[in-house]
Amino acid sequence: MTDTTANAAGPLSGNVLFYGRPEPLSIEAHSGLGVDPVDQPYAFAAAANIVPLTVTEFAPAALSYPVIFVGDARQPVAVMGLRQGENLYVSDAGAFRPDAYIPAYVRRYPFVFANDEVQKRLILCIDRDAAFLKEGGATPLFDDGKPSPYVEQAMEFCNNFEQERQRTEAFVKLLTDLDLLETREANFTPRNPDGTAAAPQKIAEYYAVSEDKLKAVPAEKLAELRDNGALGQIYAHLVSLLGWDRLIAIAFQRAAAAQPTAGNA
Repeated sequence: MTDTTANAAGPLSGNVLFYGRPEPLSIEAHSGLGVDPVDQPYAFAAAANIVPLTVTEFAPAALSYPVIFVGDARQPVAVMGLRQGENLYVSDAGAFRPDAYIPAYVRRYPFVFANDEVQKRLILCIDRDAAFLKEGGATPLFDDGKPSPYVEQAMEFCNNFEQERQRTEAFVKLLTDLDLLETREANFTPRNPDGTAAAPQKIAEYYAVSEDKLKAVPAEKLAELRDNGALGQIYAHLVSLLGWDRLIAIAFQRAAAAQPTAGNA
């Protein structure tokens, strides 16, 4: 069950990455608020080096990022930076790289669902700290005491996201039940000043599908994975792991651009 406004809500819980002050959306608290265009639309994501993905996003995300699994829950994420607090795909101007896929987790901001544990429902919340949320903003949250078309669209988007989140949980459970995940490392071999290879450096440890275990899956189960679409998502994930080199190259490009030139030193 979902709701666009909060009435007699119980304690709320939920994942609030990016959200500084999430509040249940209500006519009483937010009737005068609206959204204005801002110069830095994605600045809120600039410090996120990993962003959650849903399984249906694996293929488009694989063109831009390594898609890996992390944590006890084996959460699938897009890797956007090599260090915590660094997103290599968001510029200082708060813009996403134009050639990069923007995950739905980012696109739904400043809205998010939270769990009302008492009434067993999902309540639409909004981040009151969102930079583009203003009193009297150009695109209102409410029209004539009712959620505006903007909010209705956000509600539909969050509903779809919730369905995809549940589908993703089922996909991860399938991988876990088949024991297809293994621990992997992403390593980088820097060069010495003379051009020789220096000692390799570990930049990440994560979970990924084991190609050897995948090959050992019985033919009938492999056909089932093919028919339900899971096999295609697995291959998208595996192909995405070639993106570590791209990520390292972007990190070097950004570091080089940040270095002062001889004229500015």
